[in-house]
Amino acid sequence: MTTVAELIRNTNKPSFSFELLPPLKGNSIQRVFNTIDRLKEFSPLYINITTHRDEIVYKKNDKGIIERRVYRKRPGTVAVAASIQNKYQIPVVPHMICRGFSKSETEYALIDLNFLGIHDLLLLRGDNSSRHEFVNDEKKEENAYAIDLIHQVNDLNSGRFLDGTLMEPFATPFSYGVAGYPEKHADAPNLEADIYWLKQKVEAGAEYVITQMFFDNEKFFSFVKKCREAGITVPIVPGIKPINLKNQLNILPKVFHTEIPEPLAHELRKCKNNEETTIVGTQWAIMQCKELLQNGFHLIHFYTMMATQSVYNIAKEIY
Repeated sequence: MTTVAELIRNTNKPSFSFELLPPLKGNSIQRVFNTIDRLKEFSPLYINITTHRDEIVYKKNDKGIIERRVYRKRPGTVAVAASIQNKYQIPVVPHMICRGFSKSETEYALIDLNFLGIHDLLLLRGDNSSRHEFVNDEKKEENAYAIDLIHQVNDLNSGRFLDGTLMEPFATPFSYGVAGYPEKHADAPNLEADIYWLKQKVEAGAEYVITQMFFDNEKFFSFVKKCREAGITVPIVPGIKPINLKNQLNILPKVFHTEIPEPLAHELRKCKNNEETTIVGTQWAIMQCKELLQNGFHLIHFYTMMATQSVYNIAKEIY
């Protein structure tokens, strides 16, 4: 079976992949299918599916007392990934994250994925949103960093369970990629330190890197150059997010710690509504993609969140 890492390494023509969010609690999987149906004409190399931890909300009960409640906002990524792969026969890459999931929960998810024939993963630490807390009074025994999650996956690949039990290694081991940050991770003291840890993850087994969204190609090119100089040789896939809402001019830098270049920000400030914003954001992303393709980055990964039509328009222009 060909892994996503092998597909990425062997890509020598303009190619397309994208990321999906599982539907909100109570919504149908059909919303996910609608997005795929809209984009499948571009023959996506693979589809990423994000993972989301439980959230804690505080609400008043009937007596006026504020109670803490666990709120599961989205269904499990394992089920969504299996549904997509079964329906479309397109490789799926579920995200596995550290925060909010115990090592035991992660092991069960990996066992389920293996049973379902899903062996491609993206391993991440996960966000640190203020909306999230630990469900129990005591912290879950979770992996602290992505490198720890990598070691857990490696142990399972070699036939070792968390409790030390040994088994026959899976017939098809898990293959995985990790995230890269052209403008450094928010918690990293500097880009060089961030690249150091990225190299540790690659040396531990990560076969490719997908970057966080960026809006300045020069920062991406510089990041790739520094990675290569540091000895990171695996494919680095650029991640593109088209801006399509006015408030994203301020929200995206805050949430994803990415800068919006002044030429783009200047045009976005002139937009009177989301429709005008979408036009500006789409044109900027098209410009980014064309330059990336011209510089030999054949595969571009798209973040579709609330921007499926924009991604479609961009793909229609460049593929």
